[in-house]
Amino acid sequence: MTAGYRLVTDADLRARNTFGVAARARLLAEVREVASLPALFAAELAGATPLVLGGGSNLLFAGDPQAPLVSIEARGISVLADADDRVIVRADAGVPWHGLVMDTLARGLAGLENLALIPGTVGAAPIQNIGAYGVEVETRIHRVEAFERATGALRRFEPRDCAFAYRDSVFKREPERWIVTAVEFALARRAAPVLDYAGLREELAAMEIAAPSAAQVAEAVIRIRRRKLPDPALIGNAGSFFKNPIVPDALAQALRAEHPTLPVFPGAGTDTRKLSAAWLIDACGWKGFRDGDAGVSDRHALVLVNHGRATGAQLLALARRIAGSVRERFGVALEPEPRIVQDSWN
Repeated sequence: MTAGYRLVTDADLRARNTFGVAARARLLAEVREVASLPALFAAELAGATPLVLGGGSNLLFAGDPQAPLVSIEARGISVLADADDRVIVRADAGVPWHGLVMDTLARGLAGLENLALIPGTVGAAPIQNIGAYGVEVETRIHRVEAFERATGALRRFEPRDCAFAYRDSVFKREPERWIVTAVEFALARRAAPVLDYAGLREELAAMEIAAPSAAQVAEAVIRIRRRKLPDPALIGNAGSFFKNPIVPDALAQALRAEHPTLPVFPGAGTDTRKLSAAWLIDACGWKGFRDGDAGVSDRHALVLVNHGRATGAQLLALARRIAGSVRERFGVALEPEPRIVQDSWN
């Protein structure tokens, strides 16, 4: 450890990505104190454009990264304000996301329960604008703290300045400029459950719960996710690999007329609709497919899996085949959720 960070050369990354693919980095900086970032960039990373590595749950190493890696490993959680029903909780970027959700529930706070069991770290949450079961994290964010590489300064972003969109943000669009260091969340002591997402009310009914607490909503979400999604500890995966495509309303209606079971959701505006990528992929016959050690989960068509020794390049090739078949059959383009390192999607 040097002044708040530790340098690792020829770092093995297999355990640092949930796909479990083999990759190595020539240099990895593990940062435990955010205050050391200016010194790190001045002394060790001058002129470099490093890749920020969180929990490794939203990236695919298609090859060994040529750029140095930075991992923010600070893991503090604190309450900044507590007045009436509004509580502001601050979490460092290195805190495991599910750990934060469970910590806030243990404090009697509501707001993050629908986002339980999402892999990754707090720092990745605003970058990807994570969402699940009817809740997007942008609706719970109070402020985002980020380090600007060029100036060495920390900036606090209001939600309106984060340019949040579906699985997108200013931090994702400008990865060479910003490193998320902490996030503040606006939570509540009185729960206002969001239960309209498909399957959630049914799960709560099966649990014989009519008026759920935030913790009970989280438990229902956890049960659903464990049934549907494979555990990265047991088989390598990065959760949902593809975004749900947003298409013009006319195309959505034409597809729905031809395929009545196709799920269609509201889009970004009145003239767009969001389609179920899982349905499109499943309809093309990919669910449970396997080519060597690269495959598609037999539980959920959106999840690519590594059965053991698949390379990132093999998984990327499979993803391209899947997207090609969906485009050919339905005329819909799929885009990946994970960041692809040492290659590109197009």
